[in-house]
Amino acid sequence: MSTPLRLVETEHLTGAALLDAITEFVSRFIVFPHEHCAPMLALWYAHTHAAAQFYVTPRLVISSAEPGSGKTLVIEVGQYLVAKPEMTMNASTPAVFRMVANNGPITLLWDEVDAIFTNNGGGGYEDLRALLNAGYKRTACVVRCVGDSHSVQRFPVYSPVALVGLAGGMPPTITTRAVTVHMRRKKNTETVEEFRERIVQRDAEPLRDALAAWVDSIAETLGEAEPEMPPGVANRAREIWEPLLAIADAAGGHWPHTARRACAHFVREADRQPVTIGVRLLTDLHAVFSERNTDRLSTTDILANLVMLDESPWGDINGPGRPIDARRLAKELALYHVSPVPFRTAGQITKGYVTYGTSNQLGLNDAWSRYLPTEDDSADAEGESWEH
Repeated sequence: MSTPLRLVETEHLTGAALLDAITEFVSRFIVFPHEHCAPMLALWYAHTHAAAQFYVTPRLVISSAEPGSGKTLVIEVGQYLVAKPEMTMNASTPAVFRMVANNGPITLLWDEVDAIFTNNGGGGYEDLRALLNAGYKRTACVVRCVGDSHSVQRFPVYSPVALVGLAGGMPPTITTRAVTVHMRRKKNTETVEEFRERIVQRDAEPLRDALAAWVDSIAETLGEAEPEMPPGVANRAREIWEPLLAIADAAGGHWPHTARRACAHFVREADRQPVTIGVRLLTDLHAVFSERNTDRLSTTDILANLVMLDESPWGDINGPGRPIDARRLAKELALYHVSPVPFRTAGQITKGYVTYGTSNQLGLNDAWSRYLPTEDDSADAEGESWEH
């Protein structure tokens, strides 16, 4: 077992050594799926102490396919390292709003959040989802009428948030604002220390105090930082990673390189996961057209091929035993300005979808180029200079 660091040992640590110590600390209790998780968490925990300096605070999503995969441990350990932690499981929207507006930025650590965003959660959480989405940016406010005069007041809702739940239970409006760790059950051969709150709290306290002091000493420079991104990291991914890379650059040592390797990995993994049913459909259509090596397919052929894909959702997309039909296919693709067109095949005129554009209609190639990562994007996201 590692010897815990005491305050006298931590107060003089460099930023790099302090982040190293936090990475080692969380790894004492949690088996992570890959090497980039613990360093990313060290940076995320650190950023909560300077959240007010950043324009955005990246959401942290911890998911898994099955219970018992160590998800909750990430926030149980993290609560003793982050700034102003608030652990919750089933808070109401007004309660969350008041906690953040009155005391923020706090660090909201939410377990079993998937339950409130599924049908089994009873619904009625659109306001909460909107609050979590809006609170990602520092300028976010919730507007309320208060008092007998019903005067309009704006309440800030900006705060760091970590959300823990089973995979598939969180809406894409949240996951696209997040760094996501997909946890797995540890093998029998993988061992870590058991989580004992008293021990974790005792050993984490000097680390948290030293982290808060170090981050406070560099807070002004963090707010002005414009860190270089790995190749291919842009738009929302840039927003998400800018605070974490700014902290890594300030820490120095190996951390600028380590953080960018983690960034490239997590962004690449996010690009591989379709975040909406529409993007999943475009991804699967690309696979079907590529396998058939054609630029046109009839609607009938497309429907049959979609249902046959491995792990396909299309066999029950309209309900149990009710596969995707021509109407649903057309409705989904119309969102991307793609519609069925007539064309000749085997001497007959049929209706279906084409990859190329026509004089008055966009083809699938246009949607694929806009919403699916290309091979060039994937190569950029690998970030060779960050991976070696």
